[in-house]
Amino acid sequence: MIVVTGGAGFIGSNIVARLTAEDTYDVVVCDRLETADLAKWKNLAKHPIADFWAPEDLFEMLERHAEVIEAVVHMGAISATTEPDADLILRTNFTLSRDLWDWCSIRDARFIYASSAATYGDGLDGFEDDDSLSALSLLRPLNAYGYSKMLFDQYAARQSDRGQSPSQWAGLKFFNVYGPNEGHKGSMKSVVAQIWPKVAAGETVTLFRSHNPDYADGGQMRDFVFVDDVVDIVIWLLDSPHVFGVFNAGSGQARSFLDLAKATFAAAGKTPSIAYVDTPEVIRDKYQYFTEARMERLRAAGYPGQSTPLEEGVRRYVQDYLATPDPNR
Repeated sequence: MIVVTGGAGFIGSNIVARLTAEDTYDVVVCDRLETADLAKWKNLAKHPIADFWAPEDLFEMLERHAEVIEAVVHMGAISATTEPDADLILRTNFTLSRDLWDWCSIRDARFIYASSAATYGDGLDGFEDDDSLSALSLLRPLNAYGYSKMLFDQYAARQSDRGQSPSQWAGLKFFNVYGPNEGHKGSMKSVVAQIWPKVAAGETVTLFRSHNPDYADGGQMRDFVFVDDVVDIVIWLLDSPHVFGVFNAGSGQARSFLDLAKATFAAAGKTPSIAYVDTPEVIRDKYQYFTEARMERLRAAGYPGQSTPLEEGVRRYVQDYLATPDPNR
């Protein structure tokens, strides 16, 4: 049995889709579906999960099934970087992760969890996924979300150094992931999903104007990674129980928001129409102009997968999902 927390969410549901298709494990989802019209349930509707656990019952159910649980894939988190309640973020993103780590350590289960590129803060010191406690302690996130993820990475490194860890553990620092099953995320959806309605209608889409002389308008760069690629990494880790540590999960190549917008128009067969608006002042002084995952450590660990080129990933997302009557995987 594999338990996927946050399994009805964006990345979690894509992991569930792959695991259930492979039919190797009983796959259990732990999540909240919230309101029916939010449609998180649709992220799971096509996949034969073995059970669905409410978060408040998680540890009771883990104990009940302890003998058959092979791994916990922990994707559950508050992922909104704009969430104002720092106590809620810490309880959800750190405390729960810590307790799951401890349970997996005691029960000899494997543990794979979602970290975040937000741990790198402004990125001025680079995006090297050195997972030593000393290196992790030098990071300076810009928001409570990034702090909560960094804090747990530090906990994992510390406990691992002490020999108090699950039989396998791995944290993945997700960069800018896009792809199907993110319709419930509102303002936290990928840029592709956010601009899609206007692209489909042949209307002008807006990107942020640059306030940095080193970057043109729309030239701000991110490591955009197709969700299938990060799922590939998770599945590889489940097939590679000897691999442990904190790793970047990105494409390894920074591309501009303008590139992304043009790729979305191209996937729809539309002529690009793009305008620029000022970056809101509330985020302007913390705005990142460049992110790019260093992927060497994951490849040195033996990961053989290749990242999907931006234009191909956007084409698949648009044509196979967003432009169809049923956009869920």
